[in-house]
Amino acid sequence: MNLDKRKSSRLSISACIWLILLCGIWGGNAVSIKFSSLYIPPLMAATLRSIIAGFIVWGVAVWKGQSVLFPSGKSHHAVIIGVLFGLEFLFIYWGISFTSASRSTIFLYSQPLWVIVGAHFALKQDRLSGIKIIGSFLSFIGLILVFKMHSETLPEYHRIGDVMQILAAVFWAASTLYIKRISQSIPLDHYQTLFAQLMFAIPILAMGTLLFEQNQPVVLSPVSIAALGYQVVVVASFSYLFWFWMIHNFCVSILASFLFLTPIFGVLFGSVILGEPVGLNTLAGLGMVCLGIFLINTQKSHQS
Repeated sequence: MNLDKRKSSRLSISACIWLILLCGIWGGNAVSIKFSSLYIPPLMAATLRSIIAGFIVWGVAVWKGQSVLFPSGKSHHAVIIGVLFGLEFLFIYWGISFTSASRSTIFLYSQPLWVIVGAHFALKQDRLSGIKIIGSFLSFIGLILVFKMHSETLPEYHRIGDVMQILAAVFWAASTLYIKRISQSIPLDHYQTLFAQLMFAIPILAMGTLLFEQNQPVVLSPVSIAALGYQVVVVASFSYLFWFWMIHNFCVSILASFLFLTPIFGVLFGSVILGEPVGLNTLAGLGMVCLGIFLINTQKSHQS
């Protein structure tokens, strides 16, 4: 039986408003990482984020009377999920040091493109269709337009950061597909999944810190603490828990169609807050990526 059939297929106005707010929160994450990286080495910040957010998720789960551990004999799945999550955030935090927050968000939220390509091979019930191919093509062309955009105001090695964000999107897609596949045979809730992602990512991120950020200074200032606090409390803890709660109560395909708003917020915040350049290539590429994501998820909604 398709579990989504038991979930609401309609969103209330308040639910839509909350989802738009959620996309805004995620769109602002790259800006907060930019701010925290000025004072705290990025991989160290990512490690601290996972440690603190993991304890917050554990505390909320205990308060709700839920377990954060995977079923007996299935803990290797938790490790794999955590490693994929750790690699994703290693490239997000490290890569954003090389590129702009706006570009980072656009490339990172190409994730639905990699999900549908991977799903065609990994999930028998989720094959490519005509509309998915069109959406994927538009998103891919949009990524190329953004990648080819050049500006003297961008960091010298910004394309390294761009590639890192694409790799982060690929690992995010791999994590999503892996969770989707194992959840068909293992009963899991959002506390178990999120805790595994956060806690088993710590060794990957800590190793990156030791290898690449030795002797880098740490400056605890109101800005760095506020930026890291935003990443830990607002994004990694409560926004993720809220997202998973929404997934539990509404059709995933309907919720996913809102994701195209996140890169729009990311570009907006990067331009307004950080003064990052937004050229015609960026705007055209952003539009094509968002349209592609929308078409991909609209197709899913029609199939639900």
